Amino acid sequence: MIVGMLHVYLGTDRQKARAEMSKALTKEGKKSRIVRITDANSVADLQEALRGSGMFGEKRVVVLDGVFANEEMQGVVISALPHIKKSNESFFILEGKLDAETRRILEKHAETVEKFDAKREKEGGEIFALAYALKRGDKKALWVNYQRALMRDEAPEAIHGVLFWGAKDMLLRAKARSPEWNRGAKLVAELAELPHEARRSSFDLEYALEHYILGLLR
Repeated sequence: MIVGMLHVYLGTDRQKARAEMSKALTKEGKKSRIVRITDANSVADLQEALRGSGMFGEKRVVVLDGVFANEEMQGVVISALPHIKKSNESFFILEGKLDAETRRILEKHAETVEKFDAKREKEGGEIFALAYALKRGDKKALWVNYQRALMRDEAPEAIHGVLFWGAKDMLLRAKARSPEWNRGAKLVAELAELPHEARRSSFDLEYALEHYILGLLR
């Protein structure tokens, strides 16, 4: 098992990058608890994950999934890179296209950096079909692809992250105050709150996701 290393997965082909990272996480997760932070989490969640496993020394693998979309979160991670490099825990960073300077900083501190660039974004296929179904408002496809994601044993955190990405992408691409923009803003707010609401209610994220998606189907 890889111990105390930073592994970075970058590129516009997020589907392939995520799949490759998932392979490595499958091996890591057999003996460690996986802590996954996305830009739907709060900065406080990120800071807590970066502080370490605490007094009981629980073995963890920390996954930072798309957090650089949040400028404040990116700053926190960049500042923590020297600590991450010295940590005895494993860290995985998954990001899309980054500017050259940010990429250079990550490469300086990472044990491995893998890049997966696509010529163009393709609709459908694997977990990202969820995001496209959400953006289209295709309820049947959303439910079918959610069930397929569960059958592939996708982590609830990964499913949530893809849905949040889809909602945010819809919001950013829409004309301000248009019906599509309003729908995107509503989905972003709901999905950002979902993990926190699940924790407050002592629900597993998988259960909270299913309840949320069923609500969208009505």
